[in-house]
Amino acid sequence: MRSAYRIAVRALCDFTAREGDLDHRFTPAPSAQEGIEGHTLVASRRGPDYLAELPLSGTFEGLTVTGRADGFDPAANRLEEVKTHRGSLERMADNQRALHWAQVKVYGALLCAERGLEKVTLTLVYLDIASGKETLLSREASADELQAFFADQCQRFLAWAEQEADHRQRRDSALQSSRFPHAAFRPGQRELAEDVYKATSTGRCLLAQAPTGIGKTMATLFPMLTAMPRQPLDRIAFLTMKTPGRRLALDALATLRSSQSEEPQPLRVLELVAREKACEYPDRACHGESCPLAAGFYDRLPAARQAAVEQAWLDRGALREVALEHDVCPYYLGQELARWADVIVGDVNHWFDSHALLHGLAQANDWRTGVLVDEAHNLVERARGMYSAELDQQRFNRTRRAAPKALTRPLGRLARQWQAVFKDAGLEENGEPGKPGYRLLPTLPDKLVAAAQQVGAAITDHLGEHPEDATLELQELLFESLAFCRLAERFGEHSLCDLTRQGRGRAVLGLRNLIPADFLAARFSAAHSVVLFSATLTPAHYYRDLLGLPENTVWREVASPFAARQLEVRIRRDISTRFRDRDASIKPIVAAMAQQYQCRPGHYLAFFSSFAYLEAALARFREAHPDIPVFGQTRGMPEAQREDFLARFMPGGKGIGFAVLGGAFAEGIDLPGDRLIGAFIATLGLPPFNDFNEALKARLTARFGQGDDYTYRIPGMIKVVQAAGRVIRSPDDEGVVVLMDDRFAQASVRALLPSWWSLGNPNP
Repeated sequence: MRSAYRIAVRALCDFTAREGDLDHRFTPAPSAQEGIEGHTLVASRRGPDYLAELPLSGTFEGLTVTGRADGFDPAANRLEEVKTHRGSLERMADNQRALHWAQVKVYGALLCAERGLEKVTLTLVYLDIASGKETLLSREASADELQAFFADQCQRFLAWAEQEADHRQRRDSALQSSRFPHAAFRPGQRELAEDVYKATSTGRCLLAQAPTGIGKTMATLFPMLTAMPRQPLDRIAFLTMKTPGRRLALDALATLRSSQSEEPQPLRVLELVAREKACEYPDRACHGESCPLAAGFYDRLPAARQAAVEQAWLDRGALREVALEHDVCPYYLGQELARWADVIVGDVNHWFDSHALLHGLAQANDWRTGVLVDEAHNLVERARGMYSAELDQQRFNRTRRAAPKALTRPLGRLARQWQAVFKDAGLEENGEPGKPGYRLLPTLPDKLVAAAQQVGAAITDHLGEHPEDATLELQELLFESLAFCRLAERFGEHSLCDLTRQGRGRAVLGLRNLIPADFLAARFSAAHSVVLFSATLTPAHYYRDLLGLPENTVWREVASPFAARQLEVRIRRDISTRFRDRDASIKPIVAAMAQQYQCRPGHYLAFFSSFAYLEAALARFREAHPDIPVFGQTRGMPEAQREDFLARFMPGGKGIGFAVLGGAFAEGIDLPGDRLIGAFIATLGLPPFNDFNEALKARLTARFGQGDDYTYRIPGMIKVVQAAGRVIRSPDDEGVVVLMDDRFAQASVRALLPSWWSLGNPNP
């Protein structure tokens, strides 16, 4: 081999010993914690000389294989591989059992070589989590037999390992000599690139606020790729909030790959997409008896994997093409290739979610990972969602009525706890009409959580014995219960519990994360460097506090290349969009919009705080000014209609699009030139004043001393600046932003607006 290569026993066997069908039918499996406890239980039942978690390693032609055997009994000369399970072992797939035997045989070869043993007894220990019963499958094997098996597995991996080492060498060599793909940097682009390179080189996190239009995507990717061989980084993850961000990253990577020389840069790029978007047979179950792309998946995977890495460029379309050429599932081929790609482009959940794919792979393979987070101002809210969970009473009742009789008692216990929580909260099922339907609970309802845990355990045990009862509704209740109980175990000042009742039998118990920092801090520590960038990352302390960024995180602001003369910003002090003034505000808002349009016809976007506000203003505008073309965003607007909405902003066109602040058209869209010449913002974007946000404010005040800013003012102004940022997209653009609320004139609010804006005339 050209260079040494290390691999874990489990990863080696995953690569060489998997065969047969892909099978993702629901089978109740122990949790990670139950697995750990199961291994501990087995070890406690063995003798005093039993060696648990025995480290073993060996080499074969430059390939180093390492791992920890679950247990070895020297007196019995027995090596054990412990696997926890639920339900009958007869339902375990043959390919799964083959993988288990491969693992224990590799461990056996390493043990015999290390201890000079001539033979050893290999045992698979299957521990039933529910009953504690052990099933032992044993066979005796000679050292020669095991060494031959080990050599065969290594030989099967060696060609791939050598290919990977060669690829790494060529990749790093090319990156060391790479050059910026354009003739010159845009204003501000070099500054941002230098900051990203420094952060990556020093292994720090960077918060980079940089204006739209300077080429942030290229300015972050290029320097991190340049630093990749020097650090050295194993993988780079470019993470986005929405699909358009992935497209921009892929376009930048395509430019980088093709601009370096006559031969494309040897960089493997993979786009990860959601399962529902990648599935070829959405009406089929995910197993070999139902889906043709699952049948024989592991038998065809090696050829598909090889073809994919040779192609190297694997966006959604290219990955699908390779997968279908080899009759394998595109989604699961993508999951496999995440292990072998250099740059992975995908959603932020792939690193920050509790079950994040890339974070899990990085931990398992000890990767040095560089992470780029686009539109990072959204990460606070996205992370809050990742670490929140709900129990839905309506779904529970529906499932309970159709559930197997064996589950009657635990489901009945949970139903009674629902009633007790209602009573304690003053939201009884037969309560007075007009009583508030929302309550913040002072503490976690421990008895209901315990009942939900029992329901999860009961469903899991039942489906382990009766998989034919695994209806979609029962599985949903199980997953909902497990997710809720997992978060309940970590409940603390970072979250709160609330109860929402929308009618008889229609309540939702929520665990709402307020401070993602307590969950995300470890994710930032797990990466070599994380660069978070956006046009709105002010103030820095808001993101440091709420995201849990390391103490040595650097904050940088790239000066705007835009001149104040390009954007006229006017504040209408004669308008109030406070909730109590909404009805009265519509007439002057419509008049101000019409006046601006008549002075300078063209394309505008008008942003409102809610659909109800938008609809009222749109109706009034159509009535008062039927000659001006207008069109509006609608609730639950499908993707095709969103595309039609944007398609109306053609060069040379005219009209006003009505949209919701913080929605699909308030950020992440690019309408340069005269496709958009102005924006009306009829709101400060403040979250609603309600019990939840007041509780959030109190919690953030106690933790950080800035509850009002962190709950209301800063999140609102981030939305305002993002919406206004749709107007000026290049150094040649000119436009106007009309801020329609007297509060925009307040010093505390104006301090959160971009410094390059011209805030001259407060009234028209």
